[in-house]
Amino acid sequence: MEAALIILVAVLVLVAVTAGFVVATRRRRGPELEPPLVDDGRRGRAGATTLEPPPVDVDEADVGVEEVAPPAPEPEVVAPPRPTFRERLAKARSTFSGYVGSILTRRSIDQETWEDLEEALIRADVGVGPATELLDSVRERVRSEGLTDGEQLVGAVKAEMKERLAVADRSLHHREGAANVWLFVGVNGVGKTTTIGKVAKREAEVGRSIVMAAGDTFRAAAAEQLGTWAERAGADLVRGAEGADPSSIIYDAIERAAARDADLVLADTAGRLHTKTNLMDELRKVKRVAGKPPGTVTETLLVLDATTGQNGLQQARQFTDAVEVTGVVLTKLDGSAKGGIVFAIQSDLGIPVKLVGLGETADDLVPFDPDEFVDALFSE
Repeated sequence: MEAALIILVAVLVLVAVTAGFVVATRRRRGPELEPPLVDDGRRGRAGATTLEPPPVDVDEADVGVEEVAPPAPEPEVVAPPRPTFRERLAKARSTFSGYVGSILTRRSIDQETWEDLEEALIRADVGVGPATELLDSVRERVRSEGLTDGEQLVGAVKAEMKERLAVADRSLHHREGAANVWLFVGVNGVGKTTTIGKVAKREAEVGRSIVMAAGDTFRAAAAEQLGTWAERAGADLVRGAEGADPSSIIYDAIERAAARDADLVLADTAGRLHTKTNLMDELRKVKRVAGKPPGTVTETLLVLDATTGQNGLQQARQFTDAVEVTGVVLTKLDGSAKGGIVFAIQSDLGIPVKLVGLGETADDLVPFDPDEFVDALFSE
């Protein structure tokens, strides 16, 4: 009996030791893991149907490669605002408005008022003839509309000027399917070569391919200057030796344009010659050659310096007689105190002003806007 009791106690002690060992082992191992998920619909623990997520294809070349974020979009390039006539015609406006200002305050229109108005127009370089014609039309408007004071009179002058300036076609002509040639003529010093460069930039920005012809072979710096502008505009440049025949250089440029299917040839010409050859005769020859196939002259643009006033008008007459000018590019209008030359050119010669320079940069060469010009001229 005593021996049986000893055996029972030993068994209990053994069971207790074994149970303690099992509990300690489980604590060290942590909780049991869930049974693996299977993809064949078999029952896992607790009778739940579990699916293993589909395998992900991993390119070995991508392993260990850090994902790179896409580059940030480039900021949108905003074109500078076009210069306005009102901003740039300060000199012309200050000269003209000084005379017009006194007329605006008058409560009646008398002979003195008409004389002051005529003087203001002539001082603005409208010219005696165009000013007289303009005022004759304004007088008729005053009578027919019953205008009575200075403010109404000035309004009538503005309206008449806008109507007279609005009649011309100011577009730059371009014929599809041909090697278009735009000839630029004018005396030296008016900004002709720089104007060609600015026009090249404008045309390139609208998608036209350009060949530039350095036809002013009598001025050494002209070709270098045109070459700089050609680089800026992405244009081809055709040039020759100093003193070479301008017509042959321009024709070479036309042939290159035709061979490369370029849209436009911009041709510089001489403003004076170092030989006994007459300049106007030389320009006539240039235009004849430029008009031979495969070329066609669609514009002959006279470049004038606005600060020269009536002298510029005399130049315009000579060039028009020689080469039939189709339009005027008026440079340095922002520096002129006599903006009336615009009106004089069109009234006296019937030639439209197509482009005007309102500053030094390429973006300052803008299409001429008659309404904006007249409003700027009369504004205070």
